[in-house]
Amino acid sequence: MDARATIHDYYDSLRHGAPLDTFFANDRPEDDAVVKVGISERLVGSDSVQEGLRDQTASTSDWTVDSHDLRVTQRDSVAWFSDEVTLAWDERGERREFDTRWSGTLERRDGDWSFVGSA
Repeated sequence: MDARATIHDYYDSLRHGAPLDTFFANDRPEDDAVVKVGISERLVGSDSVQEGLRDQTASTSDWTVDSHDLRVTQRDSVAWFSDEVTLAWDERGERREFDTRWSGTLERRDGDWSFVGSA
């Protein structure tokens, strides 16, 4: 699977309420540098990112994720992307919707792509 397919799988997992923590790097000591910036939070370090994504999956539902301009550049072991994404979801009985811009970096590890930064 290439980096673009990994990003599409992440979007699909978000839409379907599937676990997201497996998409982020978490198997090396240097993974404390992993960062995920969301609409209302900044998660730093693998443990924080993993916990935040598990909490998000548990507390939200009915996601809409519409990608409008995904651009991906992939090299041997690193890839980066940007996109314009319309997001909507239900959280505690309230519908939330945002037009967002996403960017991030992925690293290939043992043949698989993992996010190491996402904003």
